[in-house]
Amino acid sequence: MKKIVLWFCMIGFVGSVCAQTNPANIKVDNLTDAQIEQYVKQAALMGYDESQLDGFARAQGVAAVEVQKLKDRLAKIKRKKQQPDQSQRNHSTVTTGRAVGRQVGGTSTADSLQNKRTNNQDSVQQDDGKLKIFGADLFKNNSITFEPNLRMATPSSYIIGPDDEILLDITGDNEASYQLPVSPDGMIKVEYVGQINVAGLSIAAAKSKIEQRLSDTYPAIRSGRTNVSVTIGNIRTIRVTLTGAVTKPGTYSLPSLATVFNALYASGGPNKNGTYRQIQVIRANRVVSTIDVYDFLANGIQQGNIRLQDQDIIHIPVYGARVQFEGEVKRPAIFETVAGESLADILRYAGDFTENAYTAKIKVLQTTGRERSVQDVYADQFANYTPKGGDQYIVEPILERYANRVSVLGAVFRPGIFGLEPGLTLKQVLEMADGVREDAFLERGIINRLQSNNTAELINFNVREVLAGTAADIPLKREDKIEIASIFDLRDEYKFTVQGEVRFPGDLPFASNATLGDVIQKAGGLTEAAKNARVEIARRLKRRNAEDHSSSQTILVDIKDGMLTDPTIALQPYDVISVLGDAGFRTQRQVTIEGEVLYPGIYTISREDERISDIIKRAGGLTTYAYTEGASLRRTGMSKLKAEERKEKERLKKELEQDSLNQDGKEKNNKQEQENDEDGNSSRAKNKALAKVSQQGMSADDVEPSNLVGIELNKILEKPYEKGDLLVLDGDIINVPKELETVKVVGEVLNPNNVVYVKGKNLKYYINQAGGFTDNALKKRVFIQYANGSVKGKAGGYPDVRPGAEIIVPKRAPRERMSAQGWVGLGTGIASLAAIIVSLLR
Repeated sequence: MKKIVLWFCMIGFVGSVCAQTNPANIKVDNLTDAQIEQYVKQAALMGYDESQLDGFARAQGVAAVEVQKLKDRLAKIKRKKQQPDQSQRNHSTVTTGRAVGRQVGGTSTADSLQNKRTNNQDSVQQDDGKLKIFGADLFKNNSITFEPNLRMATPSSYIIGPDDEILLDITGDNEASYQLPVSPDGMIKVEYVGQINVAGLSIAAAKSKIEQRLSDTYPAIRSGRTNVSVTIGNIRTIRVTLTGAVTKPGTYSLPSLATVFNALYASGGPNKNGTYRQIQVIRANRVVSTIDVYDFLANGIQQGNIRLQDQDIIHIPVYGARVQFEGEVKRPAIFETVAGESLADILRYAGDFTENAYTAKIKVLQTTGRERSVQDVYADQFANYTPKGGDQYIVEPILERYANRVSVLGAVFRPGIFGLEPGLTLKQVLEMADGVREDAFLERGIINRLQSNNTAELINFNVREVLAGTAADIPLKREDKIEIASIFDLRDEYKFTVQGEVRFPGDLPFASNATLGDVIQKAGGLTEAAKNARVEIARRLKRRNAEDHSSSQTILVDIKDGMLTDPTIALQPYDVISVLGDAGFRTQRQVTIEGEVLYPGIYTISREDERISDIIKRAGGLTTYAYTEGASLRRTGMSKLKAEERKEKERLKKELEQDSLNQDGKEKNNKQEQENDEDGNSSRAKNKALAKVSQQGMSADDVEPSNLVGIELNKILEKPYEKGDLLVLDGDIINVPKELETVKVVGEVLNPNNVVYVKGKNLKYYINQAGGFTDNALKKRVFIQYANGSVKGKAGGYPDVRPGAEIIVPKRAPRERMSAQGWVGLGTGIASLAAIIVSLLR
């Protein structure tokens, strides 16, 4: 009983779907989202994109109101798919559509197009992890859709069937046009004529029959003054079933112009076990066509791709035999073979050999039913060798060697490889290389030769004598390498070094007969600072006595008004030319004064002995708001030098730390201290490294050096030109601030901040205002940096605090944890010391 109810439910569902396939009856409000998407995909199958959807719907007779509803519903569906749960809805929709598609063709076409991208593992699966089945991607390629052309003229051989729409046009003496649907019993009804049976007739036969019936009503047809045109307006939908080894078997609804390839594309084509060579079209229990897809893949010919009819069955049997082609072929893959094909045919399917293939033979790995065997098939046997299922063909590359190669390298005009002809000699191949260059070392050349056992052999020769013919020529052999050295390859690179007051200092290449004037000109000429100076030439000593303590020869040349007194001095390789500066030459040097002066700005130093007090005087003196105790001097001219020194110290520090860590690691391995705490070892190693660094004169913390110079401006102005009134230098910045009202507290305090200055309060007051010391604070090393840049530390008591000062609380060095081994060593040492004391007392 349940089966009967289920059967009637299925019939009802099929009926409702069939009703929806009639375009005139479409009610968009009654369609599900899946059916809307199906309709859009059917339009795409017929060549209409979404922008042409309204035209497609109107062409099918859908009412204008329903067309607008259809577009609105489609827009709503797109918005839903942009939500986060898009993937889940898509999955459920596809699953439902596929289930229906296996029962009725109406929904299967659309779902097959939707699912072919996500359910194509069978046809693209790599059987051995390396190669694919030849043709597996054909029906999954979006660029090849095999869509039927629905916009072409109706073929005269087209067979008319129910649900087709015939367009009948009468022109001439009589004018009339009719849209005549073909009824389920194959009849069309023509005004004034009656019903005409056209089912099963071709377009040409139907036209002849309709003209014959119309001639009784329109006599002018017989005389030719009236013409009759019969075409198809709206083609019908047919149902085709795909069975066998198909990716997605089932019944599909297709346009009546569809061919076998259209159906194969809609179903995803053969699965991994399906044949591509013997696809059958069965009509009325008879095979009417057999398709070999390889004809299309290899030759572009769609032989047997007939137009389908309603209730056709496409059957894909399992494959018969497959072989594998790999190596140096253009299209390595797994190929299906049929009776009558040879290895040459399979090689053609594989795209033939590549340029690097060894074409004399193909290696074949075969299965004998019990084990594998290896066989070589030579080129003259390709056309006669019959492939067997399971064969594995391997095309090997050509050997990476030359049968007749010799090489010429080095100081020749055309170095490279040359073909070894019979009787070719050393002199001949050097002439083929256009001879040796002028810088060639002619006293010796070398031939690198491989002996018969592939060991190397060196043969030397005199290049000059071989070329002149005074020495015996040398016959060459395969893979000989002739090396002609350059004189520049056999010596250090000659150069000059120019430094000092020239525009482009650096190294210059050596040139014979070069003079001092030539090299100075090559270096861009002298700078302004060398117009009245001198040049020092430092020259290597080629030979010196043991008693001679000289390390180089020095030559001095004066410069007068920018001209060398002796520019013709000949230079030698490795000469170092130092252009010295003129002590009397000075560029403008400038000092900046900022803050509470009458005329702040940039001042050029006018005298060599100009001091801070002079610059203050030139700036008009101080304003009434000037805070002289906070005035500071910043020496920026030394920043670059300090930065370079700091960089070098940092590099040296890292090297020392690394050396110490490595040494400590060696000691640890020698003592096998496996129980030592890793943190203690690391800390001890670091302390050792820092101790070594300190021995080199560097701070352990390597604090960023300050360019502030502590000055006391009030004393300078009271007693100018005395101690503390410093000479100003280029780049100095003098800052005279207003009276500062805060004190900055940084470092190991609980709340580093700026504290309001209170006259008379000591350092502890400001520490407490910053929350007090942390547990890691090194209290005895607290120091103050005053606003003028001077620094004062704790010496018997905390220093005084002044406005604008910065209190710095350093951090205590981390304490080293003593390991168990250390405690044992300490106890042993104490016990030994006690034993010594006891023995002495006795």
